[in-house]
Amino acid sequence: MSSTDLFIKEYQDRFEKKIRENEISSLEHWKAQLDKIIATRQDSVASTQSQITKISEMMANRIKILKKGQNG
Repeated sequence: MSSTDLFIKEYQDRFEKKIRENEISSLEHWKAQLDKIIATRQDSVASTQSQITKISEMMANRIKILKKGQNG
């Protein structure tokens, strides 16, 4: 294996590791948001639905921000 091949392999490994770390971080964040809903005693189904809708909106906003970053 040439030094260029080794460099590419190392770079790919680091990139994939960083992607996994970012995905884990993201999932941990949104899981924590859902765990808050689970932990609270909701008054009604409507209250639970409202909390879930709020999280969905937060996720949609984050996606929009990330997509803007791709284009910029």
